Amino acid sequence: MTWARLVLSLTPARKRAVFIAADMAMIPVAYVCAFAVFNSTFAPLKEVAHNATLLLMLCSVAPLLSIGLGVPDFRLKDLGRPVVGRLAVFSALLGYVAYVFASVGELGIRPGYHIVFSLTYLALIGGCRVVMLHLLLSIYRKSASVTRVLIYGAGQAGMALAASLRGRDDIFPVAFVDDNAALNGLVVAGLPVFPGRSLDEVAVRLRASRAILAMPSASAHRQSFLSRRLKRLGLEVQTVPAFSQLIGDEGLVERLVPVCVQSLMSRDAVEGPALAAECRAYRGASVLVTGAGGTIGLELCRQVLACGPRTLVLFELNELALYAAEREMQLLSDGAVEVVPVLGSVCDATLVARTLRSQAVDTVLHAAAYKHVPLVELNPAAGLANNTLGTATMAQCARDAGVGRFVLISSDKAVRPVNVMGMSKRLAELVVQDLATRCGQTRFSIVRFGNVLGSSGSVLPLFQDQIASGGPVTLTDEHVSRYFMTIEEAVGLVLRAGSFGKGGEVFVLDMGEPVRILDLARRLILASGHSVRDADNPDGDIEIVTTGLRPGEKLHEELTVSDKISGTAHPKIAVVHEPILSEIEMAAVLRDLREALHADDDTALCTAARYWVHERDVAVPERRSERFPTGAAPIAAN
Repeated sequence: MTWARLVLSLTPARKRAVFIAADMAMIPVAYVCAFAVFNSTFAPLKEVAHNATLLLMLCSVAPLLSIGLGVPDFRLKDLGRPVVGRLAVFSALLGYVAYVFASVGELGIRPGYHIVFSLTYLALIGGCRVVMLHLLLSIYRKSASVTRVLIYGAGQAGMALAASLRGRDDIFPVAFVDDNAALNGLVVAGLPVFPGRSLDEVAVRLRASRAILAMPSASAHRQSFLSRRLKRLGLEVQTVPAFSQLIGDEGLVERLVPVCVQSLMSRDAVEGPALAAECRAYRGASVLVTGAGGTIGLELCRQVLACGPRTLVLFELNELALYAAEREMQLLSDGAVEVVPVLGSVCDATLVARTLRSQAVDTVLHAAAYKHVPLVELNPAAGLANNTLGTATMAQCARDAGVGRFVLISSDKAVRPVNVMGMSKRLAELVVQDLATRCGQTRFSIVRFGNVLGSSGSVLPLFQDQIASGGPVTLTDEHVSRYFMTIEEAVGLVLRAGSFGKGGEVFVLDMGEPVRILDLARRLILASGHSVRDADNPDGDIEIVTTGLRPGEKLHEELTVSDKISGTAHPKIAVVHEPILSEIEMAAVLRDLREALHADDDTALCTAARYWVHERDVAVPERRSERFPTGAAPIAAN
């Protein structure tokens, strides 16, 4: 049996017995040392022998005092002010008992001796516990029987977690990791703090097997990145809940959960990242991702990077998002892939053309778009300029530069749209479909899917923030439903579809059955350790309230305009065959939009968009798309 297993096997009664025995052993030592100090001699044997009766009395009384004060009940991990205070009281009382015995027995010991004895005894029993603690920590560090944990985040949640973990004998926190440069090299809550850049080295050196993300206020995007990085090191990854939950009755350690949102969808996961066959389309290639700092764009970058491209070009309008994306890609690639950040808009034809040619781009994954329905509804000019005209600029420049593949990331809101955002995406699809009919060198394709859990426009981050603040959770209508997929699933299928597109296809991902937003909210509340407050449970923690549908919002979304669907080489990807505009009509669309934008006329802009969308996509009563066809003739992969 190893030392660690021996320590872990000790019962509370045996641990108390060890402490009592150690305290008893220190009494003769303190007794002799006190005489030596008080009499200024190194050989107080005569005094010690003359007052041996006092030593026997102290050894008889000490266990009773110790048990009465609860001194043996404190664990070594709890060593701190409360423990030291209790030890001081114990030592003082034992010194007072020695004084009483000496006075009653007329032993002739001066009162000052008992003060020296108390102080000496306190130093000895305190030092003994410190030595025992260091021995225990050394045993834990070297043993495989104890789970060694890195805590990522040295803030309030991290310190609370470290304190909670000290109450466990089978889990041992070894260090904090934090990206705050001001904390590097400090000791927080008794643990050293290391910078995030040295994570790989720290995990190996400290032999950590688990990492806990103690950053409840960090975005789902940030936590997803850190989780991936930690898992690459072979660490088991868990996360703490929102800090508002840390004050609950349940222990913090019991609240730790794996970083996973799959259970919220109540379906099996779709196979995720691209595998070897699909990676051939991106390996050794120069790949440009627009909107690289967004949720979808960043995940595209991660999975493309795993395929081993020659160059990864990050095209992003937001400076901070581009900085964060480049930093992550540089870290993940470790210098094996050239990462090129490009700051600018997809509407800037000069910049787009120069970038495509200078980087010799082979594949464009176009994810840049304004996706938030209410914001685009209030800002139609920005939405149509970026989503439609920006796509036209990027696609036309890709054709002129001889790019091999162009993949447009579209949305289910483009199907029979009732809002500006949906119309802008449908027009973007029509732009790409038009170019696909008259461009032999560039293979244009479209991948359309529904909501992505955890994306910047998803309800998931909103619900998480509302739950963290104590509620209520708001939804627009209790009957609203949406298609959902995790970011990893959606992007993995996008890369698959893009790899075997021959040109002109509208690929649709099988996202399972639609999920009611009300059910999603309930599952998320329960997964966060709370209960739902409703008519059946008036004492619940979090209430769900409805606020009414927002302008341009549907109750249900669809994935296809047409019922003409055929299968592909992948069972979760289908091709839909939908009406397109002619080259002359497409030119008229772009002309009408540009003229309305130039005239700064939002009404004319929305009218033009609505006309051209519904000119082709005949409005029919809203319905939900059928599941993917079985037995359809597949489109073979290249």
